[in-house]
Amino acid sequence: MPRVLTDEQRDLVDAVGEFCRRECGTQEQRDELTARGEEPHNQELYNKLADLGWLGISLPEEYGGAGQGMTELCLFLEETAYGRVPMSGFATTIITAAAYEKFASQEQKRTVLEGVARGRVEAVSMSEPGAGSDVGALICRAERTDGGWVVNGQKTWCSNAHIADHVLLIARTSSEDSKHRGLTQFMVPTDVEGLQISGIETMGGREVNDLYFTDCFLPDSAVVGTVGQAWAQLMAGLNLERMILGASMVGAARRAFDDTLDYVKQREQFGRPIGSFQALKHRIADMATEIECAQLLLYNVAGAIDREPDRIFAREASMVKLKSTELAKHVSLEGMQMLGGYGYATEYGMESMLRSTVVSTVYGGTSEIQRDIIGKTYGL
Repeated sequence: MPRVLTDEQRDLVDAVGEFCRRECGTQEQRDELTARGEEPHNQELYNKLADLGWLGISLPEEYGGAGQGMTELCLFLEETAYGRVPMSGFATTIITAAAYEKFASQEQKRTVLEGVARGRVEAVSMSEPGAGSDVGALICRAERTDGGWVVNGQKTWCSNAHIADHVLLIARTSSEDSKHRGLTQFMVPTDVEGLQISGIETMGGREVNDLYFTDCFLPDSAVVGTVGQAWAQLMAGLNLERMILGASMVGAARRAFDDTLDYVKQREQFGRPIGSFQALKHRIADMATEIECAQLLLYNVAGAIDREPDRIFAREASMVKLKSTELAKHVSLEGMQMLGGYGYATEYGMESMLRSTVVSTVYGGTSEIQRDIIGKTYGL
């Protein structure tokens, strides 16, 4: 985290840290909260975070939020990730909330944003079986009808739809000369007729879903923003999505590092702690240095976004996402190696750290996509 914090920021970090230690500080607590890793989101604990006002940390005050900036949001995310709080629903919720804040009607804002502050989960659905990194290739279609739209098609890899109140659906509403035109966002209640939500089993537990739309009717009031302009609306949220993932993975990398460091200090072989051997000592030094670099990058970009909230930091936000996710995966894998057999055992928790970080280089734009974006900003 930043070397210099305001008193309010320091109080936030301390309070969140204390909450994490009290509510989920032991492996036994985390096993109970997550059904031994099968459920990465615990709604009861999530409601406690809502009661403390933290889920609305970046939301406008008029909707029950705290009106804080990107730096405070990153501090909260880093600390809860370090504390291993089972709140997987928060990332998609706050990403979706930002889209509603920018483009939704007043009624939609009240429904969604006030619900988010109270602990409700939201989801966003872009990917399809044939449209992953190439979001513009999506074919799930919404056709105009009297008083609204009828949606047909399949979406996939929709995180948290099974626990969400609504899905922010991106569907094709017209065919244009560019695949990025003719896309529209819709606010879809998850209990609407014509929508089937089917879970996809993953190594991280119950996280993602297939969505099947069959003659699903949505009223005109379900449109979020301007018809046909979803691509531009999505681009406006890139800073937030990448920074959220970045902050969470910096926290995860710190936690994997600290757990590894504790182990190599205590575990003895050949008459001394294994951390004293050069092979491990140098790896610890490299990881510590990389984590420091990732934190500095994260909060440098967060500060820039706070100063210029309407600017899209395409290069910098992609760098944050790329660096932090690759680092978290690397540190978790190194931790498993250094813990030896214990790293593979569920008792020590390192295997669950690896399961939760390994996918971070895929979702929210793969590392390959982030590198491509960064390269393009240099005219390549």
